[in-house]
Amino acid sequence: MAGRPLVGGSLRGRATTLAGALEAAEAAAPVESLDVVARMLRDHLGAASVSFLITDFSGGSVVRLGAAGSVETSEPATRIPLRGTLYDDVIRTQRPQVEDGGANELVRVVAPVTNRGDALGLLELFLPSAPGAEVMREIGETAHALAYIVIANRSHTDVYQWGRRTKPLSLAAEIQHRLLPASLACEAAQFAVAGALEPADHVGGDTFDYVIDRDTVQLSVTDAMGHDVEAALLATLVVGALRRARRAGADLAEQARQADQAMRDHGHGGYVTGQLLRISLIDGTTEFVNAGHPWPLRMRDGEVQQIVPKVDRPFGLNVQTAQGNTYRVQSLDLRPGDRLVMLTDGMLERNAEGLDLSDLIIRSRALHPREAAHTLIGAIVDAGDGRLDDDATVMCLDWHGMGDSQRDAATGADLTDASRPSTTGQPLPGHHLSA
Repeated sequence: MAGRPLVGGSLRGRATTLAGALEAAEAAAPVESLDVVARMLRDHLGAASVSFLITDFSGGSVVRLGAAGSVETSEPATRIPLRGTLYDDVIRTQRPQVEDGGANELVRVVAPVTNRGDALGLLELFLPSAPGAEVMREIGETAHALAYIVIANRSHTDVYQWGRRTKPLSLAAEIQHRLLPASLACEAAQFAVAGALEPADHVGGDTFDYVIDRDTVQLSVTDAMGHDVEAALLATLVVGALRRARRAGADLAEQARQADQAMRDHGHGGYVTGQLLRISLIDGTTEFVNAGHPWPLRMRDGEVQQIVPKVDRPFGLNVQTAQGNTYRVQSLDLRPGDRLVMLTDGMLERNAEGLDLSDLIIRSRALHPREAAHTLIGAIVDAGDGRLDDDATVMCLDWHGMGDSQRDAATGADLTDASRPSTTGQPLPGHHLSA
């Protein structure tokens, strides 16, 4: 076809480079940034269609974002379940895949759109012929650029939030989701961490958080008393207090003290359980505070052990303790190769009494924390036949140790830590694509 570049050859057009994709997106309105990049790829690769699929809050499905102006945000997004699809394999393995449609059919390429291990979605293209190595490299670079484009633009438009919601959120769930970190997973040289939260029908006030500083990584899991908006407001109060203290440079004991004081001053008699964790990225020293929270689980050498801490009172709970109003900072033995699982009591609810959580952690040990967290949550949801009496929340941390200071992740994910592919072969949904 005249004017169409050969897909199997090398493309040297500036618009197909990483810088070109970022420049094109920056020139467009936030809601149109992905469409601009899609049109750029379509024109330069001779693609029949190009689209971006965003992962939803549950991590169990993706949503295809429509072309600019066609997104109907008044209705829930159309969900494409991941289980057993090529999409699932690409997210799990973090490797692009090519599917040949056979004679007279287009070739499909699906590439992960990931930043620091946070799987934001997928880039899907239909090409006239199989791409060569150079084109695949450029597709991978553009998919990586898309991750930065999504991150840069999602604070300016609700389109990405709409795409992640396969069902309308209640007011309490809206508040709860805004308390979570912007990225639900993160990889660094020394560790990989991911969190997952499944709200109950009546939101139970669960949250999780993490932050990476120059010398430390800090994690927290909290669970507010009660349900719905009251629980969400208590969660807002304690997460705000913890972040304020942390950002002011406070240690764990002071963070806990300020969270407790905030609950006493403004919590109207409510309380929040919590667990705070801090790991030094200089020497691996690990310390934590337990404020009346379920105990963490540590997997080492294929065995799971419950960490039994000294338990202090929940934040805001007005009870007398032997140590007064202080919170005890305890040490935690964390070694390279360990997996630490922090959870809320929704993971231990009565509907899941027959579920062996330790065994499930062992059986999912080969999964990246991103997939492992979703696997654990999914088992609890299945045990309750799709309904939860309380929020279920998990944070999964893999500690690699201090041996490396840089990660190997040219396209957004460290492939050495990626999950194995699932069983594919099920037909994918119809190819209604944007751009």
